[in-house]
Amino acid sequence: MAQHVAQPTATTPTLPAKLPLSAVVPWAAFFGILMLVLLYFVGAEQGATSLVSGAGVHEWVHDARHLLGFPCH
Repeated sequence: MAQHVAQPTATTPTLPAKLPLSAVVPWAAFFGILMLVLLYFVGAEQGATSLVSGAGVHEWVHDARHLLGFPCH
């Protein structure tokens, strides 16, 4: 009795689904604006450019400020 051996078959490669640019742009804009706001609060929210009175924001971002190389005192 002979055993049946499966022969390899040619398959077409599977391509990844295309993501339309119109689906990416709103998310890229949202995260870009979010990063700019965070950069402002970490890098410039103190002194003459302060939007929030008091030192609360400065104290919250103080360590991140030094970690990223921004001088603050």
